[in-house]
Order: sequence, then structure tokens, then C-alpha cells
Amino acid sequence: MDINEVAKKSGVPASALRYYEQKGLITSVGRSGLRRVFAASVLERLALIALGRSAGLSLDEIALMFADNGRLKVDRKLLADKADELDKSIRQMTTMRDGLRHAAACSAPSHMECPKFRRLMGLAAYKAGSGQGKKKSSRKQSLKKSPQARRR
Repeated sequence: MDINEVAKKSGVPASALRYYEQKGLITSVGRSGLRRVFAASVLERLALIALGRSAGLSLDEIALMFADNGRLKVDRKLLADKADELDKSIRQMTTMRDGLRHAAACSAPSHMECPKFRRLMGLAAYKAGSGQGKKKSSRKQSLKKSPQARRR
């Protein structure tokens, strides 16, 4: 299949296919004129890449799951760690959803008078101050100092 046919069948743009090939995630089997040609099995590999991306894996992490012979070699610890990260995100998003629903329906005259809202606000402030916010501010500092860092 030429690159355009692979793009149509997989839904992956040709530019991404070229990038995946550059990163070693897929390989073309040759060329037809100026167009890359791929084996039909590339569609299955692209599906695996899409599955990994939807699970939050980076392309580098996905690349590690393909052996040199092209077969799949799953890093079960990486998958378990990623599942733990997803569990944490789900808990955080569930808490946020519940807080938003409460804030929308709260009968207190002001949200600042609602104990549950104030507790959620305090929890959000604590989480923001416990690492995530600090990392962002240190990155901002490095961006201010280094013109090369601004280009990244």
C-alpha cells in the first residue's frame, strides 16, 4: 500500500506516518515513484500505536514495546504504572466533577460561605502548592534566563 492508502485506511495523516517511520515505529518496504510503500501489517502496528497513545504513552515508550524483529514485547511494569497514573487522574477528575456539581447546586448565599466549597478550595490550593505549581514556576524562570530555552 502506498502512503496515501495507509493514511486513508488508518486515519493517520501522511505527515505522521513519515514521522513514525523516522522514529522507527513503522518501516516502509520500498517506494513506488516518490511515494513510500508499506506492507498491509503496518495497519495493525498503527492500531497498536494509537492504543498506546490513547493510554497516555509517549512515542518513545511505545517504540520500546516493539522488538527488533518487529514483534510486540510488552513492558508489563510500564503498563501497570500507566494504569496507576490513570487511576490517580480518574480520582482527581471525579473529585473535580463532584465539586463542580455541588457548586452549581449549592444553596449557600455565597460559595465562600459553603463549608464543602471552602474545603474543596483548600484542597485545590494544597495540591497546587505541593509540586505542580513549583515545577511550572521554575520552568518559567529558566525560560526568562535562557533565549535557547525559549525556542524549545
